[in-house]
Order: sequence, then C-alpha cells, then structure tokens
Amino acid sequence: MAKVELKQPIVQEISDYIKDAQSVVLVDYRGLTVEQDTQLRRQLREAGVTYKVYKNTLMNFAFKGTDFESMSSLLEGPNAIAISKDDATAPARILAKFAKGAEALELKAGVVEGTFYDAAGIKAIASVPSREELLSKFLGSIQSPITNLARVLNQIAEQGGGEAAAEAAPAAEATEAPAEG
Repeated sequence: MAKVELKQPIVQEISDYIKDAQSVVLVDYRGLTVEQDTQLRRQLREAGVTYKVYKNTLMNFAFKGTDFESMSSLLEGPNAIAISKDDATAPARILAKFAKGAEALELKAGVVEGTFYDAAGIKAIASVPSREELLSKFLGSIQSPITNLARVLNQIAEQGGGEAAAEAAPAAEATEAPAEG
C-alpha cells in the first residue's frame, strides 16, 4: 500500500472534524509535561472540544480549500489543534486560561466562525464569556426591572397604599360614565 493511501484516512479524519467546526485553534504544545497535557486534554474534553496532534503536512492537506487554510503558513514545529463544533469561544478560552499556568503552551492562531485571528486575536476572543454566561447575564438584565417593579408594588401594598388605590378605582369609573347621546 502506498504512503498516500495510508495518509488519506487521516486527512479525511481532520477534514471531518473541521467541516462543521465553529472554531479551530492552533497551538504549539512543545514543553508541556505529560501531567499538564493530561489536564489540558481533560478540560477541553469536558467542554466538548476535540484536541488532536497531527502531522503538519496532513493538517495542511485537510485545510486546503476551507476557511482554515489561512493557518497553513503557521504549520511549523509541533502543533495541535483544538476544534469546537458548538461553542466558538471554548477552545480559545480554555487554552488561554491554561497557558497562564503553563508558559510552554503557545497560542499560535485560530479561525473562529470563518474569521482568521492571530495569537493576540485569539487571546482577545478568550476573554469573551461563554454562550451560557452571556445568556444568563441577558436574562438577569431582563428580570431585574420586573423584579424591582414587583418589589415596589409589594411595598405599596404592605403600607396600605393598595387599599387607597383600590378605593379610588371605582370612584374614577363612576365619573367617567359614557355620555348618552
């Protein structure tokens, strides 16, 4: 069997991973200890991120003709890719946080939702909260005015203002009787 035939399934595997990916982040993992690498892989797996090490030439073949082709020029030295199909910021967020404690891990670049970002751009994306965090903040901001209104109405009712308002309502209805014509 020729070498090309042996490598084609691996190129196809990479292509399948990146086909529907929200984001792909390229990192240089050189210098990580086995323990650090195990921790990193666990954190990424828990977030639903695929983390793989492939030969650069195979990644280059898989990237050709895709949104991720812009990363081909950075495929030098030992590289790994972190791929997320669900949360676009998860790989960048987890890798950047891990890199703070493990200086050996170097963020090289990435493609997030079709846009290429260099290392600085990936670090900026890492500061974006996850989708769940953003939704909870959004819901909290929506609920806040409603909660405050309910609290104020409750205080008015407790102070007896509710009775005065209830008595005033029927009187107002009596004075606004429709004119007969």
